Amino acid sequence: MGIKIDGLTPLLSVFDMPTSLKFYRDILGFKVTQDTGQGDNSGWVMIQKDNVILMLNTAYDDDERPAAPDPTHHSVHKDTYLYFQCPNPDAAYEYLKSKGISLDPPTVAYYGVRQLYLQDPDGYTLCFQWPEPES
Repeated sequence: MGIKIDGLTPLLSVFDMPTSLKFYRDILGFKVTQDTGQGDNSGWVMIQKDNVILMLNTAYDDDERPAAPDPTHHSVHKDTYLYFQCPNPDAAYEYLKSKGISLDPPTVAYYGVRQLYLQDPDGYTLCFQWPEPES
């Protein structure tokens, strides 16, 4: 018998927790389920929306955080993609636009999946996707 796995919870390194919470909680609708006890200024939080769980952890302790993100550290985030199963990428697009997010409309990939891409405040790429109906 192999290893039983029931889920996956990625940990994302973020520069500024209040900014990340504004995006994930206030715009995308995640709920904070655990934190280190400092509310929006916590160094670590666990967030959940439906069956999706993410952890956010500040890249620096409060007394060590530089005034701006280190471009070298921040640039590696562009290699991380999170794909969310989203039954209506077009509705997600309209919703995100209404929240002031600048993004291109969804497109259909050559393998038949409608996809909406955007980046979070730390440069991680998020994709909201759903298979196109077969014709």
